[in-house]
Amino acid sequence: MAAKKAASKMRKKTTTSRRKVAAKKVSKKKVARNTAARKKVSRKKVAKKASRKKASRKKVAKKASKKKVAKKASKKKVSKKKLAKKASKKKLAKKKVAKKASKKKVAKKASKKRTVSKKKVASRRRLIARKKVIRKLPARRVRARGDLLTGPIHGVSPYKPRRGEFYMSEPQLEHFYDILAAWKQELMFEVDRTVHHMQDEAANFPDPHDRATQESEFGLELRTRDRERKLLRKIDSALIRIDDGSYGFCDETGEEIGLNRLEARPVATLSLEAQERRELAERQFRDRDDRYR
Repeated sequence: MAAKKAASKMRKKTTTSRRKVAAKKVSKKKVARNTAARKKVSRKKVAKKASRKKASRKKVAKKASKKKVAKKASKKKVSKKKLAKKASKKKLAKKKVAKKASKKKVAKKASKKRTVSKKKVASRRRLIARKKVIRKLPARRVRARGDLLTGPIHGVSPYKPRRGEFYMSEPQLEHFYDILAAWKQELMFEVDRTVHHMQDEAANFPDPHDRATQESEFGLELRTRDRERKLLRKIDSALIRIDDGSYGFCDETGEEIGLNRLEARPVATLSLEAQERRELAERQFRDRDDRYR
């Protein structure tokens, strides 16, 4: 009986020990499961935190990239504004330079006009002084009538233009003024001489042939004086044109008449081409039959 009791006790102990071992194993398994679950949860939490951190980092990166893009856009806008300001400054500088250039041109034109006006005033004063001197000069020697009608230079040597000298300069105007003034003085002297000659030689010859020859001579002389009177008008108009500054230019075309033509005929108002056209027109209209007008 005792053996049975001991065996039952031993069985009870083994069963309890086995139960304890099984309970321990179960508890260990539960702990392991709990720890694994906890580890899994912690890993999930860590993963969630990492994902959140990644998302936050992505958001920060996006914000940084947006800020960078905004900064670049602002820099571009600022650079565009700077370029626009520089362009506007350049335009203003160009406008200022253009205004300065225009002011300089206007000043140059004004100075040129002043110099030209001063030169004209000085030339007119010289011409007036020369007129006074020429009026006081004694009468020159008598020239032949043929020389008077052909328009000689009247003791004034031909003008030799310099290299680079512009047309109708002051020396040229003075030269032609001297020619015209001397020519006018000779014509006035011829008028006075004709008057005195007709007064002195006016006599009644008994012979009719002598009277006829005298009358014919007087008629020829008066006709030449009439031509010279028209020539005096032309000389006066030429002197007026010298004072105005329009001497030496064609009245029809406005072109230059030329020094050689003016030397040959100082009272010319037309160029060679315009004079030829006028002569041709006069011939055509003179030869026309005007019966059916």
